[in-house]
Amino acid sequence: MASNVDENNNWQFRQCFGDKGDVEEVAEADIISAVEFDHTGDYLATGDKGGRVVLFERNHSKKACEYKFFTEFQSHEPEFDYLKSLEIEEKINKIRWCKRQNAAHFLLSTNDKTIKLWKVFEKQIKMVSESNVPEGAARVPISSANKLKLPKMIHHDTMVAAVPRKVYQNAHTYHINSISVNSDGETYLSADDLRVNLWSLNQADQSFNIVDIKPVNMEELTEVITACEFHPIHCNLFAFSSSKGVIKLNDMRSAALCDNHAKVTFEVEEDPQNKSFFSEIISSISDIRFSRDGRYILARDYLTLKVWDINMDSKPVETINIHEHLKGKLCDLYENDCIFDKFECMFSGDGSNVLTGSYNNFFQIHDTQSKNNTILQADKNAFKSKKAAAAAVAKKGAQKKSKKEEFLNVDALDFSKKILHASWHPRENIIALAATNNLFLFQQG
Repeated sequence: MASNVDENNNWQFRQCFGDKGDVEEVAEADIISAVEFDHTGDYLATGDKGGRVVLFERNHSKKACEYKFFTEFQSHEPEFDYLKSLEIEEKINKIRWCKRQNAAHFLLSTNDKTIKLWKVFEKQIKMVSESNVPEGAARVPISSANKLKLPKMIHHDTMVAAVPRKVYQNAHTYHINSISVNSDGETYLSADDLRVNLWSLNQADQSFNIVDIKPVNMEELTEVITACEFHPIHCNLFAFSSSKGVIKLNDMRSAALCDNHAKVTFEVEEDPQNKSFFSEIISSISDIRFSRDGRYILARDYLTLKVWDINMDSKPVETINIHEHLKGKLCDLYENDCIFDKFECMFSGDGSNVLTGSYNNFFQIHDTQSKNNTILQADKNAFKSKKAAAAAVAKKGAQKKSKKEEFLNVDALDFSKKILHASWHPRENIIALAATNNLFLFQQG
């Protein structure tokens, strides 16, 4: 269980992209719904509810951590399923980078139904530098060959272009909640509520169903798939989690359909005495992540973070309480639908820290070695000038103590502000977090 709370631990706000004013009404389309660093950490992608993908590039000319705008493109458009009379939102559910093979970047983005593979590259724009006819002059015949000028192309400008190379569709009946690129660099998987499909990146018209938990009679449905991810090293292994709080580690070599042939199952049996109306809801796993070495699986449910050793399925090696202080508010959280919020979680690049979000734009970083919790907040004060921010810190001499008190003060929490999506730089202690329509960057040290 988590114990000590370190209020800062040398984490500092670095940057914020988004609306810097105190605008109360945020356009729904501008709300960030996906954040992802690439494998180098030099690029960062965000997706929003308006179907847009925005890419940022590391500014290496600056000593401190700084990112700058790279490009933006419209990934998905709203659609309508005429067979089911359903609107398909353009909202980006997930973004995953493919490992870079050349000068171009490739990334996968998905909404509820359609996955797209985007190629992002720098395009040289060239123009004709010489002409036989001066600009504005009348066209005259050229009398001698030595007056003939051959047109030359010169570099005029460089633009960043984004083109969809593949569109993977018509494979999911239910909403896609996960995509994960395999370590082989050739395949990826996509998961919805009841199925997991395996795709070849090079083949858009065919996928293979590797998990199917749909019952013959839908009235007998008791659980749904909530997240799915490939093992970072072994291309035959993947894990998926369910709304019953179960994680299954599967080996694709053992069977074509992996739903009933789990290699290892990770589950915490609930004490029947503690069972309540909310038990099943709060035990549902919203996100799972492998550590970079593949040894551990991190799982987030509504109240806790759990760290599992893939070689030990008896119990998690660590359980970190995140929302213990919200246990008394579950009725209210059920009524306002917050109890169904899907918080993401992630390991740091070296696996020594784990990160997840909370309400009022609070987020927690837990050190798995020292067992210290760091509570931070991505708030509008970060927009103030450094001078004003320093004055505010000086004024709040006891701020290091008040952060924990603010976090635990349930009645003062703003449940409309929440850190659901985040990403950790693969090599450095830099984190990117989505707070409504703003992207915050923090760095340690």
